[in-house]
Amino acid sequence: MEYIIIIISAIFVNNIVLAQFLGICPFVGVSNKITTSIGMGSAVLFVMTLATIVTWLVQNYILIPLGIQFLQTIAFILVIAGLVQMVEIILKKVSPALYSALGVFLPLITTNCAVLGVAILTVQKDFSLMEGVVFAVSNALGFSLALVVFAGIREHLDLMEVPAVMRGVPIALLTAGILAMAFMGFTGIV
Repeated sequence: MEYIIIIISAIFVNNIVLAQFLGICPFVGVSNKITTSIGMGSAVLFVMTLATIVTWLVQNYILIPLGIQFLQTIAFILVIAGLVQMVEIILKKVSPALYSALGVFLPLITTNCAVLGVAILTVQKDFSLMEGVVFAVSNALGFSLALVVFAGIREHLDLMEVPAVMRGVPIALLTAGILAMAFMGFTGIV
């Protein structure tokens, strides 16, 4: 039952982007097309899950035993940066089209505060490794859901007559705010 609560809470109630406001840069930057959003969501899913596993192991088997928990943020950033470089190399070889579509936003995963935030929240909430993995996957799915829904809305907005002063970033930010309010409707489920 606790895994179901973690899943529902992370995807809908405490969505990492729309409720906790982590990962806004890729959320706004990569959400122009649904296909790019799906690719970014997949990359974040992979990196966030792997980063949570590795950072949990680093925290529990290196930092705590050595009494150097104060280095947690630095250690986690280094782990995430290394993992993103690995994903970038793999994507370049496996899917050059997706690699070029993501462009500058793939390196943004390195500094994506959502990935670091989930790794730190996993430690702060004192999750076991399995709970941490479920939490990371659920947050990545919540990030992907928000990204794809937002991309769909933005694609639809491109077909609409939007006033000149609202085109581009202004309408995107207004839409993101309305989407965040829509997700607030899930508050109180868990």
